[in-house]
Amino acid sequence: MFDNPSKSRLRNFFKKDSSAGLVLIMTSLAALLVANSPLSDFYHRIMGLDFTFGFPNLNITHSLHHWVNDGLMALFFLLVGLEIKREIKFGRLNSFRSAIFPVTAALSGAILPALIFWFMNKATPHINGWAIPMATDIAFVIGILAILAPRVPSWVKLFAITVAVVDDLIAILVIAFFYTEEINWIAMGVAGICVLVLLFFNYRNVNRLTLYLTVGFFLWWAVLGSGIHATIAGVILAFTIPLHREWELEEIKKSAKQSLELFRKAKDETLPETTTLAHHALEKTLRNMESPLKRLERKLHTPVYFIIMPLFAFVNAGIGFDGDVLNQAFLSSLTWGVILGLLGGKQAGILLAVLIFLKFFLTQRDNDRQTWMIFLGLSLLCGIGFTMSLFITNLSFTDPTSLEYAKLGVLVVSLVNALLGYFVLYRATLNPENKAIQ
Repeated sequence: MFDNPSKSRLRNFFKKDSSAGLVLIMTSLAALLVANSPLSDFYHRIMGLDFTFGFPNLNITHSLHHWVNDGLMALFFLLVGLEIKREIKFGRLNSFRSAIFPVTAALSGAILPALIFWFMNKATPHINGWAIPMATDIAFVIGILAILAPRVPSWVKLFAITVAVVDDLIAILVIAFFYTEEINWIAMGVAGICVLVLLFFNYRNVNRLTLYLTVGFFLWWAVLGSGIHATIAGVILAFTIPLHREWELEEIKKSAKQSLELFRKAKDETLPETTTLAHHALEKTLRNMESPLKRLERKLHTPVYFIIMPLFAFVNAGIGFDGDVLNQAFLSSLTWGVILGLLGGKQAGILLAVLIFLKFFLTQRDNDRQTWMIFLGLSLLCGIGFTMSLFITNLSFTDPTSLEYAKLGVLVVSLVNALLGYFVLYRATLNPENKAIQ
């Protein structure tokens, strides 16, 4: 058991933005160590174990590797969808004026890496991996910016997070439209019915997350059986969950007063009110103080960032580094397409958008060396593809050799971009009084 100081330190660790990136690094290193140790065969056998989920005549069998990627990662995409919806409604994506700059930067920062990969692999069997260098790992970006806090100003964080969120949205659309197998229309029909039920809940202002999640589970099941990648179900579910709280401020005040009155009465043994009744009343007040979307986002944050994503990293980052693999990987256009897409293409795409906007639209912002150093550092961080790039890699290839080459490229370039991005931003923010970083 933890003593109280240990519990407090553990809670503080999970609250830090930098912690998620640290845990991802640790689990990835653990996977690499295991895959290059005498436990390698055991690791790969465990990843290949089949598990059956469902009923005797209605079930789905997949390996542990696939259940993590197709099952647990649906919760990751659910959280991503919640974050995107919140940004569209209340964040930097809620108006054309505030969204156009980071959205354009994200689009150009996704298109150019894909074009580089396509150009290098257009005449090879690897062309299906063109979307691998498009992605940004938002957990790593937020983690590194948190390490640099408070020297990094708020506009830098907002720009980076918005670009990463838009990158995730682009990746979701790419997965939906370009990585879909043959469609099972019966399963699609069931999924469509589930979506209609969710939309009905939203229309009727249903506030119970249990109802949304129950229907969302059947939606995931139907999408999994339809041929469309199952993680898309998480995004669809996210966009149907209400963003507005059910109670207005006056109702919240009234309920809070009633709850406190119940606590007062519970102390009097001659009255029927109990502490349990008072707790239930207060929990109802707290539940209605925030929207279902915000409530679910808060509940998902820790399990997704500290369990699901690290587990995904451990399952997918286990690459054996024998000499032949390394030699052949760095002679492959697949590996170099990923590396040059995320280190070169991603930065050139983002900085091109920055150049256009600073030159013609945001002329009031300083256009000096310090500003460009900051945007260079941000563009390097956005080249950390890691989780999403590994995810798209698994959708792109089934051949073990291609998977190893692509994953090696993702791991190498993500590490390089993380180190370079941190160093450039650290140097760029040495002088906090500079107008470029205020």
